[in-house]
Amino acid sequence: MRTSAARGTGRMAAEPPARSWRGLVGVLSAQAVAWTGTRLSAIALPWFVLTTTGSAAQTGVVVFAELTPYVIAQVISGPLIDHVGPRRISIVGDLVSMGAAAVIPLLYAADAMSLGLLLPLVAVIGAFRGPADASKGVFIPAMTEAARVPLERGTGLSGTIERLASTVGPAVAGVVVAAVGGAYALAVTASLFGLGAAIITATTPRREPSPGGEPTEGYLARLRSGADFLRKERLLRSIAGMVAVTNLLDAAWGSILLPVWARESGQGPATIGLVVGVMSGFSALSSLAAAAIAHRLPRRPIYLVGFFIGGAPRFVVLALETPTWVVIGVYAVSGLGTGFLNPIIGAIQFERVPPEMYGRVRTMVVAVAWSGMPFGGVVGGGLIALAGLSPALLICGAVYLITTTLPGLQKEWSEMDRKRRRVTR
Repeated sequence: MRTSAARGTGRMAAEPPARSWRGLVGVLSAQAVAWTGTRLSAIALPWFVLTTTGSAAQTGVVVFAELTPYVIAQVISGPLIDHVGPRRISIVGDLVSMGAAAVIPLLYAADAMSLGLLLPLVAVIGAFRGPADASKGVFIPAMTEAARVPLERGTGLSGTIERLASTVGPAVAGVVVAAVGGAYALAVTASLFGLGAAIITATTPRREPSPGGEPTEGYLARLRSGADFLRKERLLRSIAGMVAVTNLLDAAWGSILLPVWARESGQGPATIGLVVGVMSGFSALSSLAAAAIAHRLPRRPIYLVGFFIGGAPRFVVLALETPTWVVIGVYAVSGLGTGFLNPIIGAIQFERVPPEMYGRVRTMVVAVAWSGMPFGGVVGGGLIALAGLSPALLICGAVYLITTTLPGLQKEWSEMDRKRRRVTR
């Protein structure tokens, strides 16, 4: 009897915690509503400024005033996310963004809105959206572990939601803005931010702030430790550098090359929307497939093939002046390729970074990966001015191909599959 009891106790002690989907579903739901709100504001805010002022220059200033704090705050919030915890940062960021977004339609209704008031309000929205969005991603490893699913499934579902928000969000924004106007559409944005805060509050566990095992470290020391970790982590550093170049080229494509192609080929903005929509839709389907099967696949070849079919062909097909249906077909295939990329990148980051450093290292990766994006339009416009549209497209396609192929020959890329997390069911 004693032996039996001891064995029973041993089995009970060895049992892992019960599987729980609550946190993962909650975080993914919060990402869905918050990202949709962000995409809605990206349409509603410029439209509001353009229709009320008639000035494209002022519209650009307002967009810059929101995006610049968004990027900077996301980068510098990493140590705070690690120290305070992603739950607090996410909730506070969503609530402050909600308040700032809600003030805009109220001031507009009271006929008290001015550019001098709008600029600080949108800067506040951007400054708090960045950390709120970044912190939600930090939840993914713990929530997938609690649900006992592969890490790639969590990052894949998160990537699917982001791509769906990028596809559905602008469509919803168009309907809402057409129905109530840009100013009052921001009230819908505010409600979505508030809903995101409520979901995180209700579904994620309350935990004590973690000083990352370094209670004497100050903010700057934690920020520096994140940069040092990335500098020494060869694979992450290589991926971040490669994505910095591809993001620059993607920015040149989206802001300059594709619109100029549409104008010169007589296609117009409707074709731009169709091409981007097809690519985004197929990318979302691919991300969903990645969530289901990516944990069973070798990462290195999938990653390289995804970039191969999702990168250079997008530029080459526009340069060759092919029929529109061919362009759409190529972009559909490109979408299928790109959908696997972010789930793999996300999983590698979480596996190779200590949990207490998730926030600061992830935001450092974002800083490197996004560093070239502000220059994309300048590069695209400069190439067109120097060489013309078709040569500019071919140059960008060639650089994209070289950038996404050569890193795969480096020995550190063989480490992609070495630290894959096993799932206990």
